[in-house]
Amino acid sequence: MELLGIFGPFQILIFLTVIFITAVLPILALIDILRSDFTGNNKIMRVLIVLFMNIIGSILYFLIGKNQKTQ
Repeated sequence: MELLGIFGPFQILIFLTVIFITAVLPILALIDILRSDFTGNNKIMRVLIVLFMNIIGSILYFLIGKNQKTQ
């Protein structure tokens, strides 16, 4: 219930979801990239993509890039 501009529980949930996607997801992607091994210059390219395209780069890394690590 919104009363005089005070946020309700639904607005707080949306706000926390947006904060998670925009702040935490790129940090987790960068940590995973830096701890993993990739062939050639793939690590540098992945870091640059996540840094310059925060949300889209992180989502693409978790969908596509995690499977391309060297064993």
